[in-house]
Amino acid sequence: MKDLRDIIDRNRAWFCMDCGKCSAVCPITHFETRAYSSPRLLVEKALAGDSDAVLADPLFWSCLSCKRCSELCPSDVFFSEFIRDARHLARQRHQSGPCTHGEVIQTWARLMADPDLSQDRLGWLNGDLAVSQDSDTVYFTGCLPYYDVLFSHLKFDGIAVARATVRILNAMGIRPQVLADERCCGHDQLWEGDRETFRGLARLNLAMLEKTGARRIVTSCPECARTLAIDYSAQMGGHDFEVLHITQLAARKAADGQLKLKPYPDAPRVTYQDPCRLGRHLGVYDAPRALLDQAGCLLEEMPDTQKSAQCCGTSCWTACGQVSKAIQSQRLKQARETGAGTLVTACIKCQIHFKCAQQDTALQEAIGIDIRDISTLLAERIRDAHATADDGRGSV
Repeated sequence: MKDLRDIIDRNRAWFCMDCGKCSAVCPITHFETRAYSSPRLLVEKALAGDSDAVLADPLFWSCLSCKRCSELCPSDVFFSEFIRDARHLARQRHQSGPCTHGEVIQTWARLMADPDLSQDRLGWLNGDLAVSQDSDTVYFTGCLPYYDVLFSHLKFDGIAVARATVRILNAMGIRPQVLADERCCGHDQLWEGDRETFRGLARLNLAMLEKTGARRIVTSCPECARTLAIDYSAQMGGHDFEVLHITQLAARKAADGQLKLKPYPDAPRVTYQDPCRLGRHLGVYDAPRALLDQAGCLLEEMPDTQKSAQCCGTSCWTACGQVSKAIQSQRLKQARETGAGTLVTACIKCQIHFKCAQQDTALQEAIGIDIRDISTLLAERIRDAHATADDGRGSV
């Protein structure tokens, strides 16, 4: 009971006014038909002191921690953080959510938390990518090389995202450091309640990053950006690195004239998916849109966008099922209805989850739309801008 009270206090759950605004926007509440639940009802159970009911609630492991409810909460209840901390309590009681993909992603994170593990993660670097060993910028690749293998059947090309990010950095005059023994950032472990594995990963990453002498970390993954910028500081005692998603740095450099993009000549119509971690968690909405504009894209916004954007439907590789698919399908339908030819996202997981939903042959016509990461789009325009014989053609 004391542990639950501490979690309630820390995350302002006492201030819940039972207004139900969270219930109105929670995507899990909207699509879960097997048993009704909502953030409000789950908090009620916690305030009543019934920890067993909290841990058994259908929303407990399926919550996306997308912070959509927090945008509307008049009492500023930190519901996503409440869930995160309560999941840690569940782990202490040997409870966990249903893992997807055979728990392989959770397994490789636990393996990476071993300090005796030695990796060589640099095989994806090729000759036209410039890196260094003493740059003031580190490119934190995250789990892209591993996702590239696991999700190849979805035609997910994580290595292309990593290479595109380095190309963008090179175009800014930055030759980043890339670490051969970098570990998973620990985002999923922290939000699943596996705090021990998270801290093991964080300790190893921080030690490696501090040895680089760099002052800035750039990542192409919003979850890495959120974890390195916020959670490493909050959970591990702080650090002095500036942490940026690639779109933040690219937009800054483009505004200063240090990054030049050659616009598509035919102004292709695209729509943009705001990732939860980049948007509501980090407050980054304008940078990706500014870059799409500079690339000559015509942005067609979906109905739910920016602070009200709908999540891609799965969090932490846990509890992915019919509810997740319904959320993904609705979002893909919204994307198609804009008339755009391409759905652009700045999040690796968004791309994976949407491409997974598109495997349903019965829905292909309704949710079929090209999906690509913004890094590859920008790198394409940089490449064209620096080509000696470019006719200006290109496709999104």
